Amino acid sequence: MNKLRITLLMVAICSICQWSTAQNAEMSRYYNKSAGSNAPLVEDRDEKGDVKTDNNGKVVYKEVKKDSYGNAQGNQYDLAVDGAFEGQTILVLQLYAETSFDFKSPEKALKEKGFGVYRYIGNPPTAGQLKKDLEKSCQLWIISDSYSKLDDDHLKVIKEFFDSGHGLYIWGDNDPYYADANKVATYLFGGEMTGNLMGDNPVGIQVDKKSPGIREGHLITTGLENVYEGITIATITENQDLQPLIFGSAGNLVTAVYEQNGKRCILDGGFTRLYYKWETAGTDRYIKNAAAWLVNIESLTMKGK
Repeated sequence: MNKLRITLLMVAICSICQWSTAQNAEMSRYYNKSAGSNAPLVEDRDEKGDVKTDNNGKVVYKEVKKDSYGNAQGNQYDLAVDGAFEGQTILVLQLYAETSFDFKSPEKALKEKGFGVYRYIGNPPTAGQLKKDLEKSCQLWIISDSYSKLDDDHLKVIKEFFDSGHGLYIWGDNDPYYADANKVATYLFGGEMTGNLMGDNPVGIQVDKKSPGIREGHLITTGLENVYEGITIATITENQDLQPLIFGSAGNLVTAVYEQNGKRCILDGGFTRLYYKWETAGTDRYIKNAAAWLVNIESLTMKGK
């Protein structure tokens, strides 16, 4: 009996190891090697191109080349491999429709990772049409206006999509531009944003959990040591279901993530950075990372999809 138990245990261990190896191989199709590292390092090499080692024979690493804002330079330091999500569609409900907000910069950045964008501008489709569109989408982005445009039927469709494991990015901005952001977030997990604070600064990596800056080590902040916070921004009310991601220069929580029961959502109080000062401190990479994270490929891989 003991021999049988040992044999079964060994078989189980081997199966787990094989599954883990297969999962890692699958993940490497989507994520770069530096995934989760804010300040990636590379092997240092001598003039001959050989890897340098120290006196103990350990490999010597150095910081990668950085851009003018102090972030790792090159798409290989994004979270996702270029083209990894070819054929995946992001559905955007851009309810705030200022003329200068044409979404061209985010769309161009997302295309690098393979994402296509289908966008409604100003008003949402009917709940029935939204349901049909979401059947062809990997995630939904909602960019709120100053008054609500989503009804109860929209909320039910969004919840069904979210509960099935699809990603959701909820964008608001300074008071009162978070009407539907709060409506959706409250309906799904009790999320809320309030207020109007001046930002307009890049923030670095947090010194501690409550200081201004970005959370270190999260997949969304891969390759980011500095990121632009937006102009006038809302503050997210902290609760037990939300994990802080970005604290603004005024010490307010600008961006938080929901990650429970195989579901992922980002709640953000600064949608202005989608079109204002786009070239400032890491917005391009941040958007690409956020979209890649919202695909929730880890959950899909575990399910064997």
